[in-house]
Amino acid sequence: MTAATASSPDGTIVVVGSVNVDLLAQVQRHPRPGETLHGTGGQMLPGGKGANQAVAAARLGARVAMVGAVGSDVQAEAALSALREAGVDLGHVAEIEGPTGLAIVTVAEDGENSIVVIAGANDAMDAGRVRAAAEVISAARIVVCQGEIPRDGIEALPALVTGRFLHNPAPVMELDPAVLRASDPLVVNQHEAGLVLAQLVPGQEAPEDPDAVVAALRAAGIPSAVLTLGADGSLVADQAGVRRIPPAPVEAVDTTGSGDAFIGALALGLARGDDLATAARLASRVGAFAATGEGAQPSYPTAADALPPLQEA
Repeated sequence: MTAATASSPDGTIVVVGSVNVDLLAQVQRHPRPGETLHGTGGQMLPGGKGANQAVAAARLGARVAMVGAVGSDVQAEAALSALREAGVDLGHVAEIEGPTGLAIVTVAEDGENSIVVIAGANDAMDAGRVRAAAEVISAARIVVCQGEIPRDGIEALPALVTGRFLHNPAPVMELDPAVLRASDPLVVNQHEAGLVLAQLVPGQEAPEDPDAVVAALRAAGIPSAVLTLGADGSLVADQAGVRRIPPAPVEAVDTTGSGDAFIGALALGLARGDDLATAARLASRVGAFAATGEGAQPSYPTAADALPPLQEA
């Protein structure tokens, strides 16, 4: 697949986040503690949640700028390769003395993965480096961020954003509740939603029912939320109410980066003016497509690829 050639939607997407290389290994099943298993693979592929989301949006035709950092090692070019191919603006990606971020990804035969992330240069993305990109951030229609850069870098963002702040706090860290309440939308799975609610409403236990979870997020001051439910699709909640988005069933080969593909497509939909539910329907199809190929960024579709249909309600 090649970079998307569709015309860009109005409004730039800026992704502030991690840039990694992924060391990919396939195993029959995940090892138990203390166990050694034979595996295959060993490829070094471009990754990082931030870069994944930027590539996913750009391959679909969005105009995307990346704000992040790579190291001074030989892995930096591999980490940036798919961003370059997709046409992402790399003018705000710094080179930091030391190693590029690394993710060690183990994929079992059923497509499920386990990941160990070593931050490397991503640890340099503090508030100062984020503020250095204030001009491009403030000009963006959608600003996307995740949880793979330092806390103060994330907390610097809301004051710079003039468009929508699409926040995917993964992994979840302690943040100023005002930053969480600036998320529009907040995109989380059910486990992450519980951790966020615990920060917003100390002492409150997260409901088990997904509809109650998104209602609780809204009641805690989140303007809009997307709750991803894996094979069950997702829920979106905003001023228009709560809507269930069906999944796009596929035969999963590797789920690595599928959630990031979902967010990149969601950002594209919002940047071109789609409502949240419409953007989430596209995101479900793009995330499902990504699970049918190996790795993260190499599996992402372009605007010319045929996306799987959503399951009928």
